[in-house]
Amino acid sequence: MPSLRMMPKVMTLTDAAAARVATLIAQKPGVKALKIGIKKGGCAGMEYTMTWADQIGKFDEVIEDKGAIVLIDPAAIMYLLGTEMDFKTDKLSSQFVFNNPNQKSACGCGESVNLEPAPAVPEGFAPADR
Repeated sequence: MPSLRMMPKVMTLTDAAAARVATLIAQKPGVKALKIGIKKGGCAGMEYTMTWADQIGKFDEVIEDKGAIVLIDPAAIMYLLGTEMDFKTDKLSSQFVFNNPNQKSACGCGESVNLEPAPAVPEGFAPADR
């Protein structure tokens, strides 16, 4: 039987993103996590979704990083592999930013993206934290 090697997490969080997620969850009674997904829409084809979760779904990927809990919708995992989530603040806005290696393009306004699934997982790799 071949030995199994651990895969990297689906998503990582910067210190700024983790701190912001943890702060927001603490302000929302009954909320356990921030759930990230994707949906079809926008001029580039896909949009990131973010919702509050009061429970962890059976197939959700759980990312616990720096005190924050983020869930990844199972349908979004292949589109988010290797993504880093950041939180940026400038003079005009504060927002979460996804640095996603699977993103091929984005619309001019930055609201939608063109994502391709990550390549198939090589044989001998196992999901992390499972």
